[in-house]
Amino acid sequence: MTDEALITQYLAGDEKSLEILVQKYLRPVYSFVCRYGSIDAEDVVQDTFVKVWKNLKKFKGENKFKPWLFAIAKNTALDYLKKKKEVPMSVLVNADEKIDWLENVPDPAPLATELLERADLKEKLDAALNRLSPPYRLVMFLRYNDHFNFREIGEALGEPLDTIKSRHRRGLIMLKEILST
Repeated sequence: MTDEALITQYLAGDEKSLEILVQKYLRPVYSFVCRYGSIDAEDVVQDTFVKVWKNLKKFKGENKFKPWLFAIAKNTALDYLKKKKEVPMSVLVNADEKIDWLENVPDPAPLATELLERADLKEKLDAALNRLSPPYRLVMFLRYNDHFNFREIGEALGEPLDTIKSRHRRGLIMLKEILST
């Protein structure tokens, strides 16, 4: 069932439809919010879905639900960052003195053999992604983790399509340079 059909059913009085939407997007939104750094991701996600619930009647079927939802998540995360007190760098740095933004991102549980095969590559890629600035890192995350197309990324981040394409291309170039050293 499409997101838009679930929204229509919810607005017609079917509470279960909203629950299905929340379950569908809970993990992707949580992962996305974690990319903004050391904020209380659970609170941001909860506030995001409360805002979605309150504004679902205002949702226009002209746009897709997924970019609309992620735009709300982005704005909620940015609001939290604005309100947030300063966090000492020691909280963000792991034992190797490297900033590890991906440490708390939940990952679906793959098989043990897959974990062994991907461990080294994941470590290298995580380190490379962490070296990218947030605008590039977010575009890469949405493109390859949540499988957004460029238009959806632009809508979610409130950026022009050409800017998103440019950030993606530059991000790939930077990742290639980082990984080749």
